[in-house]
This record gives sequence, C-alpha cells and structure tokens, in this order.
Amino acid sequence: MRTAIFSAILVCAAVTTAQAQLDAPLNGWRPGDPDASYTQIANYPASTPALDRSTSTTAQIRGKIDSAGKPATAGAAAGQAATPARLIVNGNAMPLRLDADGSFGRPYSFGVGANSVEVRVGEGTGAKRLRSQFYQTPASQPVPRLRIILAWDTDNTDLDLHVVTPSGQHAWYGQQAIASGTLDVDVTTGYGPEIFSSPAPERGLYQVYINYYGGPGENRAITTARLTIVTDEGLPREKRQEFTIPMRFPGELLLAQQFVNP
Repeated sequence: MRTAIFSAILVCAAVTTAQAQLDAPLNGWRPGDPDASYTQIANYPASTPALDRSTSTTAQIRGKIDSAGKPATAGAAAGQAATPARLIVNGNAMPLRLDADGSFGRPYSFGVGANSVEVRVGEGTGAKRLRSQFYQTPASQPVPRLRIILAWDTDNTDLDLHVVTPSGQHAWYGQQAIASGTLDVDVTTGYGPEIFSSPAPERGLYQVYINYYGGPGENRAITTARLTIVTDEGLPREKRQEFTIPMRFPGELLLAQQFVNP
C-alpha cells in the first residue's frame, strides 16, 4: 500500500520548466499496457511520427519545449536548413520534429524495466533539455527484444527501412506488420526515424536495406543515414551497433547491414 501511494505521487508530477513540459512519459513507476501498440498507418503524400486517438498513454512521448519562436524544427535561421530537436530514448538517439510552438508528440514502444527519455534542443551549454526516468512493470505487453532504427540528416527527403528476417519475411512500408515484428511508421518528410521492433526475433541472419526513395527536385544532395541496431534492450546482455551510411541519389537501394541473431 505504501509503495502504491508513493508511485501515484511520482506519476502525478510532470517534468516541467518555465518554458517546457514533458507530459509523457512521467517520472516514477507505472504498469505496462497489454493493449499498447507501436504501429501507425502510412499516410501519403507525407507522413511523420505522430500520435492519434488509438495511441496508448504508455506508448507516448509528448510535451513542449521552447524553440525560441523558430518554426517546425528548432534552430533554423533564414536561408539555412532546419535542424530537428534530438530525442534520446534509452540511449537510442533520433530526430524529433517540433511544431511551431515547440510542442511534440510521437508513439514509442517502451521496454519493461528502467527507461529514460531526453528531449534536447541545441548543443553545448546553451542546450535546452527535458528528461524523464521511469520504471515500467510487465503487464503482458510486447517487449521489443530487437529494435532497428533508421534516421537521416536532410529535411523533405524520403528514406525507407526494409528488414528481411531469417525466414524471409520482409517488413517495409507496404507491409508494416509481419509475424515476428512491426515497422512503426513510414516517414516521408525527412529525418525519420523509422523503427522496426520485434518482441520475439527469429534466430539466424537478418538483412537490413535502406532505399533512398526520393526528395524534391531532380538533383538531391547526399543524405547521411544513421542506422542503430539494438538487441535485448535494457537487459545485462544488451548489444548496440551504430552505423553512418551515405545515401547518394534517389532510387539507390543499399544492403546496409547484415547480422546474426543467435
């Protein structure tokens, strides 16, 4: 009973500053949600990671961080490319789009156990940060044991993540859900991330492809992809690999990595 009261007090306290607030996830201790999902419908012609009414509160990252009045992605100056905010979840770094008022929201499948979330605008001593740490208990909720994250560094650009499993299943924007995992959202407007998650990854050889689907104009500059592969996230045997991969032209299809899940 004492533990339950203490947990409720923690969960009711949002992470806030004078100009920022992290509404979800909150600090403290919380139960998992067996109905939480990390799938989204692909929307064309443009799609970004976003919340909808079906997104469980235990699968949300949501809040607001001051972006000094700059539009959509913080840090943009006249005539310069915008730079998105940074979202770091359990060590997994990825871009995060901000609305004009600095608000943000996206789904995320959190694992059982200790989790940490940081939202960062800017770098160095002048950076603005929101942080949350919480412990999620199991509740028959699918827990990602394999997570593959694709992000890239140019706006208005479409890279696609393709994952081929040892049994030959193929997860991509045309088939987001396969028997052993799910691709969360097809990002067509730049930066990503696109995340493949599997609660019960197959044993054997995985192949990860990146397709430079396209962008505005015929002569797109090189875009640099960042690929992160995490197995057994949050466990003592966690393994993390990160790769930087230049993508040179629309239409390019690259076998970015192969790995064996033992």
